[in-house]
Amino acid sequence: MLIYAKQPINYIINHHPDKIKTLYLAKEIDKKEYSRLMKMDFEIKRIPSDAAGKMCKNASHQGILAEVEDYKAQNYKAFLDYKFLVVLSGLTDVGNIGAIIRSAYALGVEGVIVCGVKSLPFEAITRTSTGALFDMPFAIETNVHDVMNDLKTSGFFTYGADMDGSDIREVEIKPKKALFLGSEGEGLSSRVISKLDEVVSIKMSHKFDSLNVSVAGAILMDRMRI
Repeated sequence: MLIYAKQPINYIINHHPDKIKTLYLAKEIDKKEYSRLMKMDFEIKRIPSDAAGKMCKNASHQGILAEVEDYKAQNYKAFLDYKFLVVLSGLTDVGNIGAIIRSAYALGVEGVIVCGVKSLPFEAITRTSTGALFDMPFAIETNVHDVMNDLKTSGFFTYGADMDGSDIREVEIKPKKALFLGSEGEGLSSRVISKLDEVVSIKMSHKFDSLNVSVAGAILMDRMRI
């Protein structure tokens, strides 16, 4: 798969260089950095900027692109022994998914499960997560209710974000927990909410509808660290 832009590619170079097949440079880089890259085991090709633009359909590539190994999602059942999971129910925006993965990795979440979809564009998610996808156990499962049932039978206490929930600052956080986040527009379905152990929210200081789901998710993840 093709990844572009400095942040995700630099992350992959520094943490997962074995996953890079070919690195494409569309502009000059520091000589020391180029010398460092030349010592790695992937191929480096210099290409014109217009060729780079065609490769990424004229997106902002910042002069660097990389062909990396295809990402393969895991089976969520491999996560049932973990202590802290995030479940995304009906969320499809790759920008939000990538941002949530990035925050989850930074805040100690051990796995992310996306429900309600059959597939996702991993190139875009790798980019929007700035490469953190390669370090975050990640799974896709169509049926969120199957996931919820398996988590509960495996001892997870389930929390879900909803504006009508209890203030997260006043909620007891269990050691083994899963945080459910809904879609940007609809939130969690009523059926999912009815099966949760606890519904939580972020209380606002001013009258305001809501926070972006990736921002809200990061705040809740941080509050749930114990």
